[in-house]
Parts: sequence; structure tokens; C-alpha cells
Amino acid sequence: MRSNVFKGYFFALVATLAFSNVYIFSKAALNEVHLTQFGVYWFAIGFLVSLGFALKNKKLSQLGTLTKKQVRILVILGILEILTTTTFFISVNIIPDPSVTSFLGNMFPVMVTMGGVVLLSERFNWIEAIGVILALAGAFIISYTGGTTLKTLFIKGTGIVFINAILATSATLVVKVHVKKLSPELLGLNRTAWLLVYSFIMFFIYGQSFIIPVSALKNIAIGSVLGPFLAIVSVYYSYTYIEASRSAIVQSLKGIFVLIGAYLFFHSFPAQHQFIGGIITVIGVLVMTLAKAGFFRKT
Repeated sequence: MRSNVFKGYFFALVATLAFSNVYIFSKAALNEVHLTQFGVYWFAIGFLVSLGFALKNKKLSQLGTLTKKQVRILVILGILEILTTTTFFISVNIIPDPSVTSFLGNMFPVMVTMGGVVLLSERFNWIEAIGVILALAGAFIISYTGGTTLKTLFIKGTGIVFINAILATSATLVVKVHVKKLSPELLGLNRTAWLLVYSFIMFFIYGQSFIIPVSALKNIAIGSVLGPFLAIVSVYYSYTYIEASRSAIVQSLKGIFVLIGAYLFFHSFPAQHQFIGGIITVIGVLVMTLAKAGFFRKT
């Protein structure tokens, strides 16, 4: 049992490190190319790597035994992933500092935890509630601009991150319920296939060119292996060993890694109040994680 829990946290940590680099390399590429150009190359590489991994592990044979319900689940997940991933990269493109985007993304584990309580009957206590409040308060501090109207109250892109968190939570809960019947390799391949098709459609709608800078292609190649392949598969594997809320909470630490990466790669650092707010979100999510693990229970 302990071995399975360790594996779950190990895969969650691998996913965290991979996701952290996605913020960096995707931002670097999006600084040079159009979002639709980015999507085609990003998910083409991700799809090929995912397909190779699925073939190596002989998981494609599962396609012939899928039930109608499982096909519906894959379709639902495909649609959710298109919406989730599109809003994610739009937020990365809009918000100048990727560490700010990452810190705001801590709304995701909060929503996963709440969704686990409501839909998966996972337990929730008052200490976890404190963590939720801290995480949401930190997100407010990060995004607050001092404006007096709804349009100017928060930094540009905050609403997109919030919508992304809702969509990502929906996809996570669907995967958590069905991951033991559908292999992580198949789920990852399904995700990249849908996103690749969608990217091509948007690419031709916007009439973009396949010619992009070599530097952008390098960043896309590195990021797409880390994101659509390594991070996604690791997340799905973590769900087979630990609760979705625990895995998501480990992933919340990505803000620290993104902060370091953004400083080293772009020489950027968030404003003081955004940094403070970001640390508060991390503390809030850690409180949630420790409470979920029973750290605060009396022995």
C-alpha cells in the first residue's frame, strides 16, 4: 500500500516538474509565433511521441475492446481537453510573466478538492477549508490591480485562468473515475489526437504559414515532449495510485519551479504583491494537502 502511495506521489512530482517547464517553453515559443502555428507543431510532436509510447507498451489493442460508454468518455474528454488547453495557452500568451500564470493556476487544485468532495465523496475538514481560503485569497492578491470597475479590477487574463481551472477540474474528475478502465497511454493519446485535429482546423481558419523560426521550433519540441506526453501520462499514472486532489496539490508546487525558471530564462520576476500572493496560494494548497493526508489529526 505504501509502495503504491509513493508511486502516486512520484508520478505527481514528475508531472509537476514537466508542467513547470511547459510554462517556460510555451511562453518562449508564443513570443515568436501565432497561437495556431504553435498548436500544430506542439501537438503534432506530442501526438507522435504519445503514439510511439502507446505502441511500445502495446496499449492500442484496447481500441478494439472499447465499449460505447468508454467511447463517449473519450469524446467528452477530447472536447474538455480542447477547451481546457486552449484557455491555458491563451492565458500564457496574455499574461507577461509565466510565474504569475502558474500561481493563478493554483485555483485548479482548490476546485479539484471541492469537486472531489461533491462528486467523489472525498472527505473535507475545516483545516482544508482554511487552505482553500488562503489559496483563493492569494489568487485575489496576485490578480488585483486596484481598479474600481469589474473590467479593471483584475489583471488581464485572470478570467481565462479561472475558466481554465473549471474546465481542467471537470476533465480531472472524469479521468479519475475512469482511469482504471482506460490506460494512461490511451488517455494521453486521445488528448493529443483531439488537440492536433483542432489545431489544424484553427490553423487553416487563420491562414497561417508552416514556416516558423528555428528557435521557436526548438522550444516547442522540448515543451511538447514535457507537456502533451510526459506531464499528461505522469498525471494519469498518479491518479491510479492516489486521490486526484492529492495529485493536484503536489502539482501546485509548480509555481515555485516556474518562478525560478522564468527568472533564469526571461530574467523576469513578478511584482512584490504578486509574489506574496503567489506564496500564499502555495501555502494554502500545502495546508490542504497536509490536512488531506491526516497530518493535523490528533494521535
